[in-house]
Amino acid sequence: MTRLERRIVELIAALGPIPVSEYMALCLFDPRDGYYTTREPFGAQGDFITAPEISQMFGELIAVWLYEAWRTLGKPMPVTVAEIGPGRGTLMKDMLRTLARLDQAFISQANFAMVETSPRLADIQKKTLAQAPATPHWHETIDTLPRAPLLIVGNELFDAIPTRQFVRTEKGWRERMVGLDDDDRLRFFAGAASLDPSLLPADAEDAPQGAIAELSPARSALMTGIAERIAGDGGAGLFIDYGYLRPGVGDTLQALRRHRHEDVLASPGEADFTSHVDFAALAEAARAQGLDAHTATQGSFLLDLGLLERAGQLGARGPEALREKLSGEVERLAGPQAMGELFKVLAVMSAGVSVAPFYRTD
Repeated sequence: MTRLERRIVELIAALGPIPVSEYMALCLFDPRDGYYTTREPFGAQGDFITAPEISQMFGELIAVWLYEAWRTLGKPMPVTVAEIGPGRGTLMKDMLRTLARLDQAFISQANFAMVETSPRLADIQKKTLAQAPATPHWHETIDTLPRAPLLIVGNELFDAIPTRQFVRTEKGWRERMVGLDDDDRLRFFAGAASLDPSLLPADAEDAPQGAIAELSPARSALMTGIAERIAGDGGAGLFIDYGYLRPGVGDTLQALRRHRHEDVLASPGEADFTSHVDFAALAEAARAQGLDAHTATQGSFLLDLGLLERAGQLGARGPEALREKLSGEVERLAGPQAMGELFKVLAVMSAGVSVAPFYRTD
């Protein structure tokens, strides 16, 4: 039993079962024993590898998109370029290098920001960016970002925000809870609180008993906050995560440890917890603030931005081993059997603004 599991068992024994969303939050963010508090999750030695760690081309193309969004907005200055949930800082490092090559004046005049709640990760990011062509400022929330047009990116941000789960029982949909069995081990239960079926995906009506549906008000709330800033000050945002474009019934909660899946109740605090992101809900939250919102698969987005062409440039004068390496990176980022179809992209921007490869259709 992990130290956090022992504390969760004591909590449930004293107060009763807790919602899945609360369990997920404790496992990830508990200030003493949470996963992001105590672990180095990223890279080959961690539990998962993100797109910026796979290839520099990912960050380069993201930077190109943000720069084109700025140009389309009329080149406002001052402007803030922010990353929210920036991991080890690799994405920002690649973006800053690319932006410096694109436009030295932009690098010297723009404000750069990292939105990070973990002091430990912030220290890692500062080391990563120590030699970068610009020095970002660190913020714990978007609320303290400068009031200026905002260009913001979040990669694998929303999947770690806790989600609520509901299970269909013979008495209707009930919130899924984490409680204790007769041996004081963690197990799932159906709670007493019911749910308005109109809040669930359309296919929930025909779902069998035992089916799981997921809702994440916390994710929509974060997107609403970001969208309010863009609606008020101008700008654009780009968010990449694994998830689905159309909501549906299904249990997507998963725990990842040492690059392998494990039981989500097995080792609280020692495994990464995620669930698939409902991109339709995020887009709806952005549109509710008057923004335009567009979605795509990661593969189509990167290919449309010139992933193959960039790989060709990098490998043109290099040895065959480099070209093979770049080909492998392209396949991992954009291949339909890798990240290309599983990962989705959401672009949000001021109404009426069009940035390739997203264009208004009305």
